[in-house]
Amino acid sequence: MNFVADESVDRQVVERLRADGHNVTYILECDPSIGDDVILAKSASENAILITADKDFGELIFRLRRVTAGVILLRLHGVPPLQKAYTVSSVIAHVCAGMVNQFTVVRRRSYRVRPPFPLP
Repeated sequence: MNFVADESVDRQVVERLRADGHNVTYILECDPSIGDDVILAKSASENAILITADKDFGELIFRLRRVTAGVILLRLHGVPPLQKAYTVSSVIAHVCAGMVNQFTVVRRRSYRVRPPFPLP
C-alpha cells in the first residue's frame, strides 16, 4: 500500500512499514514544515493513506470535509517508538484495504475504522 507519513510520525514506524513492503513518503525526509492542507492534498493526489499523530487532520476531514484517500490517526502517547511501529504494522496487516477512504484511529490495544463523514 501507499502511505504518506506526517512529520509527527516516529521514524521507526516509517522504517517498519517500508520493511513490510509498503511505499511510504515521509514528510520529514522530503518537505518538513509544509502545512496540513498541503500534506492532505498530497496524500489524496498520490492515492496514499495519511499516517499522523496530529488531531488537526480530523478537523480538516470531518468539519471542513477535505478530500482524503484515508487517514490513520495514531493515539499512542507514551508508547515506545518500536512498540508503535509494531502496533501500526499489525493493524495495517489486519485491516489493510479496509482503511482506504476511511478514518482509522489506532490506540494501544484497539483501533477503530469509520467513514470520514456520513454518507448522504
